[in-house]
Amino acid sequence: MRRKAFQAAFPHTIPIFAGFWFLGLAYGIYMNVSGFSFWYPMVMSLIIFGGSLEFVAVSMLLAPFAPAQTLAMTLIIQARHIFYGISMLDRFRGLDWKKYYLIFGMCDETFSINYTARIPEDVDKGWFMLFVTLLNHFYWFSGATIGGLVGSLLHFDTSGLDFVMTAMFVVIFLEQWLKEKKHYTAIIGLAGALLCRLAFGPDDFMIPTMVCILAGLTLFRKPIERAGGLV
Repeated sequence: MRRKAFQAAFPHTIPIFAGFWFLGLAYGIYMNVSGFSFWYPMVMSLIIFGGSLEFVAVSMLLAPFAPAQTLAMTLIIQARHIFYGISMLDRFRGLDWKKYYLIFGMCDETFSINYTARIPEDVDKGWFMLFVTLLNHFYWFSGATIGGLVGSLLHFDTSGLDFVMTAMFVVIFLEQWLKEKKHYTAIIGLAGALLCRLAFGPDDFMIPTMVCILAGLTLFRKPIERAGGLV
């Protein structure tokens, strides 16, 4: 059962592997050149597992001690996971101990796979989602650790590497678009992002976008389910 779930999950994580390793290496190198031992990116990637937050954490560690500011920044950066969690409540129900790691290990990429993947009927969905989460976590952890170890030996310009994640999300979106017969969820997402981008600007549109998408999915839940968009 677990072997079959792993075999089904692994191909879905291959694009994530490419993105996470590039960014994980860049993060580890960034930590190294900022004066931190490889232990820092290794442990932080293991217990925080929040890519954008970990990059910001470097400047937080170098700045004067400010716990309130750090807490506020963390909540702002990671607040989108609230909406991911709400949409995954039904899928995590009945997964006993697995759901605790699934909650901890949920990131943008893992959510995209576990929410949209068509899991074969003979594959246990709990183990499938667990292996997706575990593999993605390992990719980031190993990349960050290796980057921290070899950072002092490498000297190159890492600007532009973050575009790997953007390209990966475009591929995930296109795959989901091709799977859907009616593109209700994609249209809701695109419309919500565009309207909030125009209304709130490039720096503050993420949380309003999540609220709009959640409201749209709730409002149009029945037609989306009839079209097979929410399973």
